[in-house]
Amino acid sequence: MRELILGTAGHVDHGKTSLIKALTGIDTDRLKEEKERGITIELGFAYLDLPCGHRLGIVDVPGHEKFVRNMVAGASGMDLVAFIIAADEGIMPQTREHFEICQLLGIRDGLIVLTKKDMVSEEWLEMVQDDVHEFFKGSFLADAPIVAVSSVTGEGVDQVRAILDEKIRATVFHEEHGPFRLAVDRVFTMKGFGTVITGSSMNGRIAVGEEMEFYPAGVIAKVRGIQVHSKDVDMVEAGHRTAINLQGIDKEQVNRGDMAATPDSLVNSTLLDADFHYLASNPAKLKNRSQVRVHVGTREIPGRLVFLETDEVQPGEDAAVHLLLLEPVAVWPGDRYVVRSYSPVRTIGGGTILNNAPPKRKRSTSQDREHNRQVFAVYKEGTDQERLLLFLREAGQAGLTQKQLATRLGVFGNRLKKLLQLPVSSGLIVVVDSERQRLVAAPVVEELSKAIHAVLARYHQDNPLKTGLAREELRSGFKPPVDAKLFQHTLDSLLRKKEIVQEQAEVRLPGFAVTLQVDEQELQNKILGLYRQGGQTPPILSEVMANLRDFPEKQVNQVFSLLLQDKKLVKVSESLYFEPQSLERLAAKLTAFIQEKGEIDAPGFKDLTGLTRKFSIPILEYFDRIKLTIRVGDKRVLRKG
Repeated sequence: MRELILGTAGHVDHGKTSLIKALTGIDTDRLKEEKERGITIELGFAYLDLPCGHRLGIVDVPGHEKFVRNMVAGASGMDLVAFIIAADEGIMPQTREHFEICQLLGIRDGLIVLTKKDMVSEEWLEMVQDDVHEFFKGSFLADAPIVAVSSVTGEGVDQVRAILDEKIRATVFHEEHGPFRLAVDRVFTMKGFGTVITGSSMNGRIAVGEEMEFYPAGVIAKVRGIQVHSKDVDMVEAGHRTAINLQGIDKEQVNRGDMAATPDSLVNSTLLDADFHYLASNPAKLKNRSQVRVHVGTREIPGRLVFLETDEVQPGEDAAVHLLLLEPVAVWPGDRYVVRSYSPVRTIGGGTILNNAPPKRKRSTSQDREHNRQVFAVYKEGTDQERLLLFLREAGQAGLTQKQLATRLGVFGNRLKKLLQLPVSSGLIVVVDSERQRLVAAPVVEELSKAIHAVLARYHQDNPLKTGLAREELRSGFKPPVDAKLFQHTLDSLLRKKEIVQEQAEVRLPGFAVTLQVDEQELQNKILGLYRQGGQTPPILSEVMANLRDFPEKQVNQVFSLLLQDKKLVKVSESLYFEPQSLERLAAKLTAFIQEKGEIDAPGFKDLTGLTRKFSIPILEYFDRIKLTIRVGDKRVLRKG
């Protein structure tokens, strides 16, 4: 069953770690440096068993401004937040930044805890409570319970526990299906066990013995063991703090910030489409292509913000953005992210990822920007079907396999199959490769059909004496060449609709036929006359060309090709062409001789026909090629009988 994870947030030294210890008995500061300095540096983890029977995972985040990066990593897995404010200090800088981060990450529930109650008077506490009410007005914590506690005396701790129990009791839990995902926040080695990772499981489930893939590296490991809150389990589901012992992978192959997931369930990309909220607390406008730090999951990646519809954004405004990252990241649509300025470092905004592998988008013209607006409208307001059709249209002729489409939509298994049923059956999507289940949008096929029509029309116009264009020449003529299976599918469709005609290896438009003009007819007659006159000793090609100098070379070549296509001439070698009747007479003479004598050699064929070697050798090789004869040593016998 899916569980929930509680995270802390708040300014440094406001008592987050002390409260967790008072609630759970667990000290989440485990590092020597944390003990010495008295502040949280790395993420800490604990758990709380509630009266309702649920075990609540707890993530303690650092409050110091130098460790906000670690705070964002921990906050990315929170379902609800315990927002901590020290009663003796009230709202402080990291109070504001942590709260902005919680909002940007989409956290929607929690409670507010005023710590160090024992250090202030009731009058002071009331004043701080008024400030807190004002600070959270209009936010997801506007109506959240506010509890004043003392981690020293224990006052108010039971009330915090009761509020958490009440919230968990009111939660509708559900089974988590689909691929497993976990954002890695720690990697270490345990003697006798090997590599161990920890994190908050985000989606799905995974069991001992199954494989997981680490993105972006693509390294695969086997799950050797799983612990949830220090207890061995066979399987872990979403919403649990977990440690996973891995087999077949070294510690150096995994990094904090990696996404551990079911193999083939994510896609690496350095481009993301996202909506972006620029915090109202920012002092100045933000320009296009600003260099930033992007936090997603437990990872920080340098990159740039490209505004797709505007040139700058004012504080408090929203924008459609293209995130250009310096390193690949693997996410799903719907994942949240936080943006911090590059230098000086502070949280400036964030939002939701809408497309995890978009094409590079243009923004220079008004048409580009209008197109971007339409695309983002589909992201935000479109149905799953409209989004999958968009992804397929943008994939073009390459299309997407069902597996690729699943990683782009974040929809898997039977849900995806059900989603595809209508668009496939209605023809909105075409399956061009049933073996790989590769899908192409119908408009892409229609565009290719029109392009094939246009190419053939142009070819007929430029080559009126050629009966058609070879299929493979047609396909490879596109730049880049059209995928073979898509081309075959489109050609088959055009043939079924009788929009093209195929004769052997050539295709043409219906209604097209070679029609010789007067000068072309004259040229054809002249060529045939030369070969008819030559009989069994026709002129070589260069001699024929010399006799046709009065005609354009292109026209001569086209008529020659037509004579070969119509089988009025036969090519024996690069320089020798014959009328078919002459070759038939020679073949008959050769066949009769071999049938009587059993075999023939080159001199014998020369004597039989009266031809010189100039003609006899190429003709014998031609008869071998057409499988009339076969050479055995220096003799030739009939291939059949």
